[in-house]
Amino acid sequence: MHVLDHLKARGFVKTTTDLDALKAHLDAGRVTFYVGFDPTAASLHVGHLLPVMCMRWLQEAGHKPIAIIGGGTGLIGDPTGKTKTREMLTEADIAANLAGQRVQLQRFLDLADDPAQATGSQGIVLNNADWLLALNYVAFLRDTGRHFSVNRMLTAEGMRQRIDRNQGLSFIEFNYHLLQSYDFLVLHREQGCTLQVGGDDQWFNILGGVDLIRRETGAHAHALTVPLLMTADGKKMGKTEKGAVWLDAAQVSPYDYYQFWVNVLDADVERLLKLYTTLPLERIAALARLDGAEIREAKQVLAWEATALAHGADEADKARDAAAQAFSGGVSEDMPTHVAALPAALADLMADSGLVASRSAARRLIQQGGARVDDEKVDDIGYLLDREAVIWAGRKKAVRVLQG
Repeated sequence: MHVLDHLKARGFVKTTTDLDALKAHLDAGRVTFYVGFDPTAASLHVGHLLPVMCMRWLQEAGHKPIAIIGGGTGLIGDPTGKTKTREMLTEADIAANLAGQRVQLQRFLDLADDPAQATGSQGIVLNNADWLLALNYVAFLRDTGRHFSVNRMLTAEGMRQRIDRNQGLSFIEFNYHLLQSYDFLVLHREQGCTLQVGGDDQWFNILGGVDLIRRETGAHAHALTVPLLMTADGKKMGKTEKGAVWLDAAQVSPYDYYQFWVNVLDADVERLLKLYTTLPLERIAALARLDGAEIREAKQVLAWEATALAHGADEADKARDAAAQAFSGGVSEDMPTHVAALPAALADLMADSGLVASRSAARRLIQQGGARVDDEKVDDIGYLLDREAVIWAGRKKAVRVLQG
């Protein structure tokens, strides 16, 4: 199967500049492509994994990925989808975040330690600060800015929303579109890059680079966006009561990461298996045919495969075994723990441990009969826990409480 057909079958293709032209371009030989990553955190989260998994499939087909960590653009901040100007990062913050993200990207992609030593389809990681911070602003406006229409930029959805809502758009943010477009031009000139991949909310910015390459060099570049993933019930993918589902084990343990996947909606399982695992489509189709109580088997496969990619097979095994013990009423050392001074109110422990979003949510859950201590159902909102135990929110989420 052609790699582009494979990406479409797995659900990675949202929009392209010209699907047939891109397919022919990928057939013509090794293509160098890039994806940009926001450096505002030291960890990627599951939302980032859509373009990362797309990169993985393209690399397996023999094409060369470039991961751009936006050390230069990160000093400004992408206004897309934001309701206000973001807090500025320091160069030290960005350097630390770049290092953290690189380690995680290496779990999914074959990346050269030194970009100059990359061979074949081996990928590289670059920091756009290397060329953006050295720009002469007046020369940049003269040579590059002349290709951009302010009227057209104001039609971009993200900018229009900010203006329509009277939320303001700083001049420095207004420059972001030019800088991202310039990144594509630099990579085209220096690395032979002819394809940019990104989230669908980046379509306008990616097209800016495609157009700039055409105007400056006369060459034809390509664009491909992946969908912004929403769950079947209309929520943004990758959020829990605790916040984003990070790949950093210090922020989200492998057990909690596994639990995130095993607890997805039944209606999302097939789609997530296609996007977040490397299982063959035939195997996924077989899992998708499971119904009723058997759908849990498909969720367990999804959870193990996704956790193994992010944290390794050993951690995935530990998370699976701990989840199985917890589900059967047992206790495992690999379950998440919460240390507290006992006795303490069960509602407080549930909120402080992250089992639920707040104390009020904990009290509601207790009143509705959804809380347990070990095997004991608790419906008293004043319940005090005076011993080490496993506390439950519903049937699937549990934390071991240890005496502090």
